[in-house]
Amino acid sequence: MKLWKGRFSKAATSSADEFNASIEFDQRLYREDITGSIAHAKMLGKQGILTDEESRLIIKTLEEILADIEDGKVEFTIEAEDIHMNIESILTERIGDTGKKLHTARSRNDQVAVDVRLYMKKEIAAIDGSIRALMDALEKLARQHVDTVMPGYTHLQRAQPVTLAYHLLAYYQMFVRDKERFDDCLKRTDRLPLGSGALAGTTYDTDRDFLAEELGFASVLPNGMDAVADRDFAIEFINCCAITMMHLSRFCEELILWSSVEFSFVEIDDAYSTGSSIMPQKKNPDMAELIRGKTGRVYGDLMSLLTICKGLPLAYNKDLQEDKLPVFDAADTLKASMDIFTEMILTMRVKEEKMEHAAKYGYMNATDAADYLVSKGIPFRDCHEIIGKIVLYCIEKGIAIEELSMEEFKSFSDKFDEDIYDKISVRSCIEAKKSKGSTSFDSVREQLEALKK
Repeated sequence: MKLWKGRFSKAATSSADEFNASIEFDQRLYREDITGSIAHAKMLGKQGILTDEESRLIIKTLEEILADIEDGKVEFTIEAEDIHMNIESILTERIGDTGKKLHTARSRNDQVAVDVRLYMKKEIAAIDGSIRALMDALEKLARQHVDTVMPGYTHLQRAQPVTLAYHLLAYYQMFVRDKERFDDCLKRTDRLPLGSGALAGTTYDTDRDFLAEELGFASVLPNGMDAVADRDFAIEFINCCAITMMHLSRFCEELILWSSVEFSFVEIDDAYSTGSSIMPQKKNPDMAELIRGKTGRVYGDLMSLLTICKGLPLAYNKDLQEDKLPVFDAADTLKASMDIFTEMILTMRVKEEKMEHAAKYGYMNATDAADYLVSKGIPFRDCHEIIGKIVLYCIEKGIAIEELSMEEFKSFSDKFDEDIYDKISVRSCIEAKKSKGSTSFDSVREQLEALKK
């Protein structure tokens, strides 16, 4: 039976009931809904709006309902529409009219708003744990590969030699910022909407500060209309998920390239790869590809909620029933992606010799050769042209710059001397970097040391 049946002279059709109901997906908020209702019942009892006996009975029964749900003893119905009305219906079935008093001084509008915020606080904490685990994995790998030399790329072309640790720490810093974004998002999520009523507050002498303390919220939202009508905190949350997925996707793209025969920098463990149904030789990086693909899915969640909210007049509108699916999906997808990614990188094999070979034969010491000539008093633009001609000469000869004879070096500039060979070895190029935050071995060790703090 509908809890709002009094105003209506005709029952909804079964198709309308099915279309209107959200219990199929919002039932996962059962714990948050009961937690909010228990706090509300305590407040009603404290304020004398309910008797102590009524408040205690409601709380006791809600706790029993929670236990029954978790034991699989409760079946939700489409007829009751959503998780709020399902639980209230069960409560009323068990304790009669006293159960109907729970909704005093409350609307489903502020009830669902508090449920979503409680859920998101829990999800942010879980995501924080997953990001920390990923950062720990990156730090562990970086410490193992401080001396592993590899090509650094721009435009997917070999650019300058770096270390694998340096490359990994670049992603580490991206995930640091992702964590900071979620921490910041929590500040705007951790505000209590409960007690706002449908939009205008309530005539009852309620205590919203008590509710905030009971439910662990940092503060109370000051405007009831805003509290029930906006979902910007949820949009921000999905945006944080989308940015983190973007960083994961970029890393996955590199692992997909690196694990190809053409690069052969890493080998992803068999446990995180798949084969082909027709080609026996194939070993596919499917986990990395799936994360890359699921990134688009989370982008879709973000656009979905932005579009849902873009034209809503104040205050609550039924459109906001659709806010939960993108929130649920973005959180689930991000957590699963981060966790499998962390496992995958901790088990992959790094082919250090392949990486260093690619760094040596990619003419990536060209900039350092130009800097060498600068130190001999030649303007950088002239040095750039001289080294460009040397690179072209080496490509035509099929040799590395460091394989040129001194006679060949001198044919391009008489400023070259025997010390050029020390200056342009791959490891010398890395070690020569002096700026803070560079790829030099000492700088990378400093960056790793800073992580301990």
